[in-house]
Amino acid sequence: MNNLKKVFCKNCKKTIYRSVGRFNENLKFGWNFYCSKKCEYLYKTKKQKLICENCGKVFKRTPNKISPHNYCSLSCAAIVNNKKNPKRKAQLKTCIECGRYFKKGSGNLKYCSIKCRKEARGYTSEKLIDIIKQFTQKFERVPARREMEGIIKSCIKFFGSWNGAIQAAGFIPNRSHNNRMYKRVNAKAIDGHLCDSVSELLIDNWLYKNNILHEKDAYYPKTHHKADWKISAKNKEIFVEYFGLANDSPRYDRSIREKKMLCKKYNIHLIGIYPKDIYPKNYLESGLKNKFKDFLN
Repeated sequence: MNNLKKVFCKNCKKTIYRSVGRFNENLKFGWNFYCSKKCEYLYKTKKQKLICENCGKVFKRTPNKISPHNYCSLSCAAIVNNKKNPKRKAQLKTCIECGRYFKKGSGNLKYCSIKCRKEARGYTSEKLIDIIKQFTQKFERVPARREMEGIIKSCIKFFGSWNGAIQAAGFIPNRSHNNRMYKRVNAKAIDGHLCDSVSELLIDNWLYKNNILHEKDAYYPKTHHKADWKISAKNKEIFVEYFGLANDSPRYDRSIREKKMLCKKYNIHLIGIYPKDIYPKNYLESGLKNKFKDFLN
């Protein structure tokens, strides 16, 4: 008897004895003790009275189906769960073909309808060139790749690359993927500043139109590094950088870190602008207004 433990049957409450090993195993896994298979069956199939947490109705359920929260029906469970976890509002996306807003579904949808998807996939080389020419005529500059997301794949299909499509339309492309860190194509802003890319041109023109005085290509103290712009403020030196290739080139990311360290060392306030702040193009106004809110009237 020294190696036996005294326990009670969960069903009939009869005194029974179990070995130490069996006793410890049941405690470890949270198992009940039964004097027989019959008592185990009777207890597990015996329904207990419960009160629904939603409607207050009394109902019965077997012990193995009892949970921390119990409801008399699925509808009652749904009512409580919907109150605790209200459904999120449907997110809206912009159709890259027609520009209309539509509810975001379960996939990575780009088009609001099958019609728009078919039209987007049905581009001809003549139509693509016409779109590029219309954009260039309207904005008086070659479009950036990020601004024409809806036709990029079609351009690559017909012309081999985005720059190939620009050349086919009769224009000089911006910096290519292979030489973008070395070869620069200058574009002149409204105020006469020479910019190294279309993105810099957009930012420079925005600063000019919002009457924010700025100097182009200002040197960092005691170094060969240049900031894209410098803004004069009372008792404060402010540099503005467009980090267009962030997380895209190890050399470029190293340059970003060096510039941030220089700003910290010489107590220079740095405003960093990234592609997500200005692209798609309808983000330009809101993105830059947030960055330069201290300089706007």
